Amino acid sequence: MKKKDLRFYLRIYFKILAQDLKSKMSYRADFIISTIGMIFTNIAGFVSFWIIFRNFPSINGWSYYEMLFLYGFSLIALTPVQCFFDNNWSLRIAVYSGDFIKYCFRPINLFFYYQSEVFDIKGLGQLAFGIGTLAYSWYHLDLGFNIVMLLKLIIFLISASVVMVALQNAAAATCFWIQNSFYVLDLVNRFRDYAKYPITIFSPVFRFIFTFIMPIAFIAYYPSLVILRPDNPEILSLFSPVIAIVFFWMSYKLWMYGAMRYNGTGS
Repeated sequence: MKKKDLRFYLRIYFKILAQDLKSKMSYRADFIISTIGMIFTNIAGFVSFWIIFRNFPSINGWSYYEMLFLYGFSLIALTPVQCFFDNNWSLRIAVYSGDFIKYCFRPINLFFYYQSEVFDIKGLGQLAFGIGTLAYSWYHLDLGFNIVMLLKLIIFLISASVVMVALQNAAAATCFWIQNSFYVLDLVNRFRDYAKYPITIFSPVFRFIFTFIMPIAFIAYYPSLVILRPDNPEILSLFSPVIAIVFFWMSYKLWMYGAMRYNGTGS
């Protein structure tokens, strides 16, 4: 993308974002209640780990604070899909009602235009909770901190986020061909809850599924190993950024393939 094109899209995005935030702030009670609900949901996950580890010192070699690290890592990694790609949940409605056709006539990238229309600000609460959980576990694991570790953390968090975005894009795009596509998107959303656990606690069959078919292991487990087990990370951990880019490109192509062949409701 040329530099002027990037400036153009950034300028358009911030204008759309400003309008979306204005509309959301007109319903402040709804925003506050939903944000509180998301925070309590994350607290419940935190408490569940505490209850489990009161009776078990470790799970398959993973300590309490290592599990908390995975949990915080996954919350941060899931924030971009929550904030920037939440409109995927409405895609099937726009497609079936015929409203999606309006996006096809704008002189900008169709995927960008559709996704940028909604920003879910509630995800920022999830981000704050994730950072707090990660920092808390980091301190108790005595991992140390330097600029190299910070760069690794940023790179592999971005990689993890891109994987989740790709999963949701691919699941949402099925609405261009499948009438009951909500169940596909909901299935992917439910499976992402397993991202906060190390795949070593699952059977070999599920390890294969979570690595090569529905790669939720790349949302927290594989990328976090670069920080947690730096002396002996798995080979897939090191290739997480490459896998994330490839998977996102494939999901984007699938999304655009369906969108470019959309012809409205036909009525």
